[in-house]
Amino acid sequence: MSAAREMLCDTARAVFAEAATVGMAPIDNAGFGLLLVPEEQGGFGGDWGDVNAVLQISGVLVPGLPVAALIANASLQPAAAVSLMAGAMGHSLALSIEHVNTRQQFGRPLGKFQAVQQSLAVMACEVRAVEAAAAVLAARLDAVGLDPLAADFEIAAAKLRANRAVGVVTSVAHQVHGAIGFTREYDLSRVTIPLMRWRGEHGNDAYWAQILGRQVAGFGGRGLWEALTAR
Repeated sequence: MSAAREMLCDTARAVFAEAATVGMAPIDNAGFGLLLVPEEQGGFGGDWGDVNAVLQISGVLVPGLPVAALIANASLQPAAAVSLMAGAMGHSLALSIEHVNTRQQFGRPLGKFQAVQQSLAVMACEVRAVEAAAAVLAARLDAVGLDPLAADFEIAAAKLRANRAVGVVTSVAHQVHGAIGFTREYDLSRVTIPLMRWRGEHGNDAYWAQILGRQVAGFGGRGLWEALTAR
């Protein structure tokens, strides 16, 4: 991560932490709406890699606030949803690991039980896959000048992958937490509930599967390989 992006993320964490209490005002005042506006026009001059990093933090700290709508236009909202989902899933995994390593059952931490370890391994694979999809999508959008039509394959693949991961991530997270995961006092449901909402926003599983399937069929066997390697 570059020094500029690291500083941007530090700022986002501080601003979003305040916004979690008082609402959108700190985010508006900090100028996050100018993140993609060129510097010569008075903006930050950021790229989608910056947006991806900021929205992942937003998906953890302020999942209920419309940060994505403030930063990106309507055509890029599916890509923004992938970043939000990646952040929320990563936080769900971190909470789950912390819980199973501290919660004692039958005289030892839950994390020492093989069945729990296996479930978390499956969850971790899903989370890392979505994070990778978000990163690849960001790289493609930056390469094509944030043109969603030129990144339609990556948007469809990333949104579908994120959508399909939601069921595994939320179910495993709540299984290892038990009842405490559903309480308002605990942090888990604050990100798992938005995950279920984001799964259906900007196109559900069937919608993106159809789009991706049509593209793949159009490429043909040789064409698909050439398209993937070219990217």
